[in-house]
Amino acid sequence: MQNGFYTVTGGMVTQFNRLDMISENLANSRTNGYKQKNGIVGDFMRIYQDKRDELPLPNQTREAAKFLNRSINRVPRLVEEYTDFTMGPIVESGNPLDLALGEKNLFFAVETPGGIRLTRDGAFKINDKGELVTRDGFKVLSRNYFQSRQAITIPFDAINVSVGKDGRIEYLDKTAMDTPVYLDDLMVVRVDNLQDLRAEGDNYFAMPDKKLEEEMNVVTDTRAVYQYMVEKSNVNPIREMTALIETNRLVEMYQKAMNAQMDDMNNDAITKLASIRA
Repeated sequence: MQNGFYTVTGGMVTQFNRLDMISENLANSRTNGYKQKNGIVGDFMRIYQDKRDELPLPNQTREAAKFLNRSINRVPRLVEEYTDFTMGPIVESGNPLDLALGEKNLFFAVETPGGIRLTRDGAFKINDKGELVTRDGFKVLSRNYFQSRQAITIPFDAINVSVGKDGRIEYLDKTAMDTPVYLDDLMVVRVDNLQDLRAEGDNYFAMPDKKLEEEMNVVTDTRAVYQYMVEKSNVNPIREMTALIETNRLVEMYQKAMNAQMDDMNNDAITKLASIRA
């Protein structure tokens, strides 16, 4: 058995997984509200040392030695994937329906075919029914959604739609231009443990194994909603391109090591075994 071959193969698979994440990050570097994906590379020895106290095997025993396969104990692997929720740059758009959130653990709530989801992408628009929706056509939820089950509907003749920092939506009516008309309040949700969120698509998040409606912490006193602003992706394209070059070089190195294992060592072994000496 050529143990080195398995080590090199594991290393290549790890780099392929890194390439997938880097490619996704680069593809979404201009997606509003997108959060960068990252991974942690470890090896079998590290995983064993972290988890051995949980195993039903006493340390330094024959059974534990069998479990700790020395042929793969240094194989690199992607042991954890996580999302970087640091805020992206907030830029002025000039669109009154573009909204940004000033805290990283705040989200807008939207209704999708798969249920309620959270997003940082506040580039909203009005559909043909007058409903406030995302670029994908998902309804943006109001603070009293669970009581009314109604979408935020903006009259087509509304003038100067304004959204306060607390999420309060108002507009001016043609019949009373001096008095703002209250319309609704945006649902803004705070998530305490961001790593509980599971990414769906480019910029939507869900809570796995939980009913989002029951777990949502709807904020009523926020002062972090900014109109005429939109949050961009937090991906640094230069850093990702550097990581892409590094990963490609590692793949090439693993490929050379694999060729050495499969070709050079095998040829050398065959040559020596086949040689006949008097």
